[in-house]
Formats: sequence, C-alpha cells, structure tokens
Amino acid sequence: MTPTAQATFAVRSPSSGEIIAQVPDHGVEEARRAADRAVVAFEGWRRTTAYARATLLRKFYDLMLRDEQAIATLIATEMGKPVTEALGEVRYASAFIEWYAEEAKRVFGDIVPSQHPGKKLMVTLEPLGPVYAVTPWNFPAAMATRKIAPALAAGCTVILKPAEQSPLTALKMLELWTEAGGPDGTFQVLTAHDPVPITGVMMADKRVRKITFTGSTEVGRLLAAQAAPTLKRVSLELGGHAPYLIFEDADLEQAVADVIACKFRNAGQTCVCTNRIYVQRSIFKAFTVKLTVAVAALKVGDPLDPATQVGPLVDSQGLEKVQRHVSDALKQGAQLLTGGSSSGGLYFQPTVLTGVTPAMRVMQEETFGPVAPVLAFDTEEEAIGAANDTEYGLAAYLWTNNLNRAFRVSERLEYGIIGLNDPIPSTAQAPFGGVKQSGYGREGGPWGLQEYLNTKYLSMTLR
Repeated sequence: MTPTAQATFAVRSPSSGEIIAQVPDHGVEEARRAADRAVVAFEGWRRTTAYARATLLRKFYDLMLRDEQAIATLIATEMGKPVTEALGEVRYASAFIEWYAEEAKRVFGDIVPSQHPGKKLMVTLEPLGPVYAVTPWNFPAAMATRKIAPALAAGCTVILKPAEQSPLTALKMLELWTEAGGPDGTFQVLTAHDPVPITGVMMADKRVRKITFTGSTEVGRLLAAQAAPTLKRVSLELGGHAPYLIFEDADLEQAVADVIACKFRNAGQTCVCTNRIYVQRSIFKAFTVKLTVAVAALKVGDPLDPATQVGPLVDSQGLEKVQRHVSDALKQGAQLLTGGSSSGGLYFQPTVLTGVTPAMRVMQEETFGPVAPVLAFDTEEEAIGAANDTEYGLAAYLWTNNLNRAFRVSERLEYGIIGLNDPIPSTAQAPFGGVKQSGYGREGGPWGLQEYLNTKYLSMTLR
C-alpha cells in the first residue's frame, strides 16, 4: 500500500482538457511514512529467494498483459499518446518485468583464486537498499517498469514518484503488483502535484540508498548534487538531441518511413526521438519531397481513435515550446514545407522545416514535439561533426547500406545508443542510457540489474 493523503489534485486529459481523475497529493509526512515502510519491507524482501521474487514478477507480468488494453486506454487518456501506440508501450513495459523475472535467478557470485594456500576468496552480490524512482509523463508505464522490475528482482524496495501529468498508470501498476501478491511496502507510489517536498525527504534520508531518475538534464544535475551528502547510488537518463544521418546510398522509401517512426511517435515527445535530420546533398531534394508528403498525410486526432497517428502535446508548456522553436526558425529564414501551426487545443500539426541553421533554437534545444528540421551535408566527416556538436549523447541514428561506413560512423558517434537502419532500437534486454549531459547508468538487460546491487567480498582462511 501507499500512504494516504487528505489533499488531492486533478489529472486532466490533454486531448479534451477535462478532469479525468483526482489523485492523492502527497507531501512531506506521507513521504516520510513511505520511506519508513520501504526500510521495514526491505529487511524481509532482501531475504526472499531469487526464485520467490521471480515468481511474483512473473505474476505481475501476466496481469499487465491481462489488462494491457485498459492500461493503454489509461495512457492515451492521461497523456495523449495514440491508443495503438500506447498498447505497444504496455507490451514494451511488460517485457522489462518478464526479463527481470528471469534475470533475478541469474545474480551470480564468483570464486576468486587465492595466492595463499588455505584461503578462499568469494564475491557475492546483494541488494543495495530502498530505491527512490522518479519517472516522466511520456512513457508512464515503460519508464516505471525499467526501474521497478530490476530493483524488485535484485531484492530492493521501491518508492515511485510518477509525473504529475500521468500518475494513473503508476497507480494501476501498483494495484496489479498487490494483486500478484507483492508484499506490503515493497513497491509504493507517491503522487504529488509538486514533487519537490517529496524528493527533498527522499534525498535527505540516508536509508534511501539509490535515486533513479528520467527527465531533464537541469533536474538531473540538481538530484546528483542532492545525492552527494548521503552518497546515494545515482542513475540519470536525461535529455537528448538525437541526430539522424541519411547517407546517399539509403533506401529512400524506407529511410523516410524510419524517420517518421522515430520523429513523430508520441507526437515527438520522447527523449530518443530524432531532433535533427541530416541528409546527404545528392539525395536531399528527393528525400525532403517524400518526407513532406508522408508527414502531411499523418492523421492527427483523438488519441482514443485507433486510426490516430499523432495526438496532442501533453500540456500548454510543451505546446508553447514547440511554437517558440518553429517561430524562431521561420524568423531566421527557415522554409516551412508542411504544418507549422497549432490546430486547436494542445494539438500541433506535424511539421517539416528546411533552410535550418545551427543558430536556430530548434537546433540548439530538444524540441519535444512533432517538428522535423532537415539539413543537407556533403561529406561523412561533416555529418559526424554536426551530429556530435551537442552537449547531449543519448541516441543517434544513421541510414546506410555501406557496411564500412556503418561501422566507421557508428564508432565515432558520441552517443550511448545507435540505431543503424533502425529507428526504434530500444528493447528490454539491451542497455539504455547516454553519455555527456544525457546522464549515466544504464537500464535494461543485465546492466540494469547491476544498478541495484552491491558487491561484497569475503576472504576466508581455512584452518
């Protein structure tokens, strides 16, 4: 269970603007009680066998799949992702639970050879303690399970603070964990309109041994500083500014389809969406013509309509940022090929811009919206330089049929994730995370489990 709160706050649909739910507005006292409960639960949970934890996680996974359509509808309603895309998110989110249900049984130790007769050297891995997880609104299921599942598999307890725009999915997952038989206090959800007081409690509490955060670089820096006094383990998945390099040997039809899949899913509101599209000059015109036609044909509408491909932006702040970026680009000489304006409410038309320069805001900041700036390049060296000319390093993409170029460019791109002829490389069994100002730590696969484990060394003399 999660601590109760007397106050509530409203959750609004970004599509209709209507209030869809009232959820608890937790504060300092509820956060302290949650921390106490997590600490108590940890002492029991850490002593359960890996097989027992795996069994519970598997039940959790089965319940997620049982209710996948209901969860997808919840995601579409609370944050505006098209429901067919939201269903894909639920399955992706569930895959992390399935993976770590299996991986829980593979937390192996080591026997280290000793140089001394009669000595045995052993290394074991142990859960590091209660975890505070903070997730964003754009993937309310997947960003949560990427943290919850490995933490629980490792034997840690988790307090999740979901984004205030999309708390309903987290609360639904808490219900399913409880239904699966998850022990009290092992997984808790703290919803709050203002996350600062809750986070202050968690960061100051030395018993909370890890902070895992997905969100902006600015907030990530603050959390890293706040974690220092208690030396918490920190994982940060922060901002992105992903380039997409389209080389002249690309399959144009497929490259256009891939760029659209990468750029316009979730209305461009993902940290790994391409934000800058670089096309070799010899195919620039042909590519932009095909891209413009395809983008203009995207169906914008109600996220609950299965035919919708692009839904609303999550809130007015997000809409205003997209409008600022497009307006700034046009004022500085960019050409608008399609879209470029709001279509009512929080909807913004899918947009293609050319004539873009590095000085424009759309090239300097993460737009987080359905805007595709397209630039020409001449040489491979020029493309690599432009792609790396950013403080961010989360994801980068390239399209080429030249095997030598594929390896040359991939090795030189300063990013944690590379999509080679692949617009959506994320999967539960692979590492997800960035370099530079995009953070540190990894989620997914065995790397994600290691983030929640401590290494213990035992040196034993036999007499």
